[in-house]
Parts: sequence; structure tokens; C-alpha cells
Amino acid sequence: MKYKKIAITVYTVLVTSMVVMSGIMKLSGLKEAVDTLTKVGVGDYITLLGIMEIVFAGLFIYPATRKLGVLFLTAYFAGAMATDLSHGMPVINAAFTLALVWIAAFLNDRSIFFSVKPD
Repeated sequence: MKYKKIAITVYTVLVTSMVVMSGIMKLSGLKEAVDTLTKVGVGDYITLLGIMEIVFAGLFIYPATRKLGVLFLTAYFAGAMATDLSHGMPVINAAFTLALVWIAAFLNDRSIFFSVKPD
């Protein structure tokens, strides 16, 4: 049981790190990120988007605010998918990251997706 908890924690930290790194790339002005976001019309908001990713990941990693973090990350990546779709770009990056977040959320707290009835 202890190893299972460690594995879930490691997975959650890895997924959260992916989101944080994406935010850091935006904040650092990485050319590829800037070019892509400018192409879809949100180049003026790169700093805000990077901050949002880092804050939402912080909410997600902290157990007391995990449900709020899942909600915000879901909204953020759904918006990213909608933007990609509206510009004829593949949605796989945002969809894949969101799926990883949902798996981590489910492994940590199933009540995020299902009502858990006491036995």
C-alpha cells in the first residue's frame, strides 16, 4: 500500500511539473511558444497564460485545493483545445496533458469524478 501511494505521488508530481514547465516556457519567452501563441492570436497574453498555468498547477498539487486545481486546469486546457481547433491545429498536446491531469486527479481522489458513498 505504501508503494502505491509513492507511485501515485510521483506520477502527480511529474504531471504537475509538465504543466509548470509549460508555464515557465511561456514566461521565459521561448521562441517556439511565442510564435505558436502569436499565430493563434493570443500573443499579447503569453505572460498571463504562463502565470495561470503555474498557479493552477499549484492549486492542483496541494491536496486541500486539488479539486479547484482540476477545475481550473480543465477549463484552461479546454480553452487551449478550442483555440487549436478554431485555427486548424492539432489538439493532441492539450488533450494529452488534460488526460494526464485527470488520471492523476482520479488516482489521488476519486470523489473528484464520482460521488463516493460511505460503506
